[in-house]
Amino acid sequence: MVKSGKKRVVIKVGTNVLTNKDNRIVRPVIQGIVRQIAELYERDILSVLISSGSVIAGKEVLGHSKIKDKAIRRQVFSSVGQPRMMRTYYETFHDYGMKCAQVLATKRDFNPGVWRENMINCYEGLMSEGIIPIANEDDATSLSHTMFTDNDEMASLVAELINADMLILLTDTQGLYNGHPDHSDTSIIREVSADENLEKYIQKNEKGEAEGRGGMGSKLKIAQGAAAKNITTFIANGKRENVIIDIVDGKKVGTKFTA
Repeated sequence: MVKSGKKRVVIKVGTNVLTNKDNRIVRPVIQGIVRQIAELYERDILSVLISSGSVIAGKEVLGHSKIKDKAIRRQVFSSVGQPRMMRTYYETFHDYGMKCAQVLATKRDFNPGVWRENMINCYEGLMSEGIIPIANEDDATSLSHTMFTDNDEMASLVAELINADMLILLTDTQGLYNGHPDHSDTSIIREVSADENLEKYIQKNEKGEAEGRGGMGSKLKIAQGAAAKNITTFIANGKRENVIIDIVDGKKVGTKFTA
């Protein structure tokens, strides 16, 4: 299907944005995200939402699990949490006179072929009807080789799939820092190019794994990869008031990865 003339934005909301210090889902945050998506829709800007939080939502319902296998435990929590998250989104979008739909996928669905075509048709069909797709990994059927690295990766694949103009990765940090976030002389890097070397902003954690200053190692790779595919990408604080609208309006929010 051919892309419409309307601008398209993919918004990924991380678990740390949706939860409080007690690790519980914060409904007002969801309401704020939905309100901004509704405002974009009024401007003829189409949005796709990639939302984390299903595992936490499942834990709130089930509490402690006796399942020892981490993968199975995650499947159970997510399977219980998904309908709870979708009910919250459904009710919140309904408050704004809008409809939403759940789109579950594994990494396999983005490979060239019939699965990818089905995904494209699904997204295009939903958006043509003014329905907001809410994407998430199909945890119940995902196997190790068909799992996404994280929802950031899924968001970038969705953005590429629908030919998005912009990808917004919302997290609990302000963006990419030029030093340790806790240091007084550290500032946010407002803009980087798709091919800029960011190695100097990567540090090792206690396990020896690479991570960005602010805990964004994987996000940097995802953001630069999306920008290299001509999708302007942002990393910003999802709890900042009106963050999505401000980014779309061109205000200096978070870190911009130029396409």
